Amino acid sequence: MRISDLAIDGYECVRHAVDESSGLNAFIAVHDTTFGPGLGGMRIWPYDSEDAALTDVLRLAEGMTYKSAIAKTGLGGGKSVIVGEPRQVRNPEALRAMGRFIDSFEGRYITAEDVNTRIVDLEVVRETTRWVTGLAREKGGSGNPAPYTARGVYLGIRVSLDEAFGSESPKDRRIAVQGAGAVASHVVEMLLEDGAKIAICDIKAERVDAIVERFPEVEVVDAAAIYDYPCDVFAPHALGAVINDETVDRLQCKVVAGAANNQLATEGHGRRLMERGIVFAPDFVINAGGIINVSCELNSGGYDEATALAKIDHIQDALRSTFKEARDRKISTGRAAVEVARRLLDQARS
Repeated sequence: MRISDLAIDGYECVRHAVDESSGLNAFIAVHDTTFGPGLGGMRIWPYDSEDAALTDVLRLAEGMTYKSAIAKTGLGGGKSVIVGEPRQVRNPEALRAMGRFIDSFEGRYITAEDVNTRIVDLEVVRETTRWVTGLAREKGGSGNPAPYTARGVYLGIRVSLDEAFGSESPKDRRIAVQGAGAVASHVVEMLLEDGAKIAICDIKAERVDAIVERFPEVEVVDAAAIYDYPCDVFAPHALGAVINDETVDRLQCKVVAGAANNQLATEGHGRRLMERGIVFAPDFVINAGGIINVSCELNSGGYDEATALAKIDHIQDALRSTFKEARDRKISTGRAAVEVARRLLDQARS
């Protein structure tokens, strides 16, 4: 396996690995370890190019730094991406090679589940490195992080509704959910229990079908039309950069709040949401539940679910503080969240 160090301004360590025998082509970025090792998931995606993969891993790693800082996990920010079709690159030899790649960071990077990564994949990675979180409970881990991410998102949507409408209640609110994966399905369930009216889309029809089978009252919307759907909350639960030049002025909502990472293509799109009077819940604040949960595996006494849930509930306070800072300073909520995180990092370094 060939491992190359890449010099990237603002990042502590970025590496590219190619293992021809297994087909592994991967990047790992450690953005900042002021608070501790860089913790972040292992994403598998068929990127159009290596440059696209590198851009993604850098954005995601930086976001993990801010997420961990605001969530007060005692950890830093890192991320890994594997380039390729999931079914092809999730072979045991490639995953073991990925473990060796992770191990080259000697504990500065700790991996976890992410898009197209399953717990069974992490178990194979664990064969060649110990720097893995999110394993099954019977293997000493905290299990599937999706319910914990969903809990934080659900609580964040309630806080965002309060910011926009003066009431946290989702009852009779129309919520358009983009993406029908594991986190989204849990969020949908909780919102329906509160009396919300849900519309959903996904590019994978089988995911939508699975949710509609469980919840027949959910409305199905075409994926291309979800941005134009009149609603109270637009909830991105798929990939990033969905708020961009083509979509930002199409939104017919008062709140953007969901689990997807890096929802804004640029900071300018956050300002545009503010100009339009749309409340934006910064993704790395609202979706921190999963990383909070797996970070609790690293506690000296081991994982305790009650401790994890209590920390996840603090997402509400972090989001309220972010909204207040944005109001007081008349800046976008995304910028406010980044500045809060950077302030915490600067204080820790001084």
